[in-house]
Amino acid sequence: MTALPQTTELLTSLDSGWLTITLDRPEARNALSEAMATDLITTLDWARENSVRGITLRANGPAFCAGGDLKAFAAALQGTPDREALVALNKSGAEIFHKVKTAPQTIIALIDGPALAGGMGLAACADIMIVTPNAKFALTETRLGIIPAQIAPHMVDRLGSIKTKRLMLTGAKFDGTGAHEMGLADYIVPDLNAGITLESELRAQVLECAPHANAAVKELINDAAELEREAFTHAAAERFADCLISAEGKEGVTAFMQKRKPDWAPQADEEQDR
Repeated sequence: MTALPQTTELLTSLDSGWLTITLDRPEARNALSEAMATDLITTLDWARENSVRGITLRANGPAFCAGGDLKAFAAALQGTPDREALVALNKSGAEIFHKVKTAPQTIIALIDGPALAGGMGLAACADIMIVTPNAKFALTETRLGIIPAQIAPHMVDRLGSIKTKRLMLTGAKFDGTGAHEMGLADYIVPDLNAGITLESELRAQVLECAPHANAAVKELINDAAELEREAFTHAAAERFADCLISAEGKEGVTAFMQKRKPDWAPQADEEQDR
């Protein structure tokens, strides 16, 4: 495994194959600057190429992420705006969301504080979202005369088109309880400490699962939304066969028959240490 990449607006740490990414622009409410976007893309690419089993997204400061960097947007409007540059800027946001959504690792987002606009989109791309009642959500773009362009497909994937349309057309604001009730968040916990405890429990569950099988599951679910039935059936069957005949599949079946844990799962002494 190579060393973690150097980042300027993220903090990263690796523990037993689990990567924690902490957004670290607390003075700007962790708004998605160009530097932070580059850091995220670089770190997620690194995780894809190394033996990372799972990823947790967190944030320093009172906000998870306030969305796009409005100061950068305002600067881009000075003089005669460069439309093509703005198109490129918006498309870079799509790359971040795509990297999170399609990462082979299981990604957990832990939200305690505002996750607005692009911050809400970033959280929605995670596989599992934990929130506290202190979490705050809103798709605020239309209140500013713009649109949540690259966020839209991921919000629809999480909530469906009807709920997503309502949130976007009204700029509705809601807290962690509301997020859980509407199905945006998977879990609600009383406070951040409880969220950290739950994240640790979920991490342990994920580590019991085979890493390549989990990656294949994520690909399978993405295919289910994009492929026609016959194409999906064939792609799913091919992935099943590939998993079964892989070293991981052989180890999993053999471990079951031998009544032991497979080699990717934490063993008894490791569990005691945790």
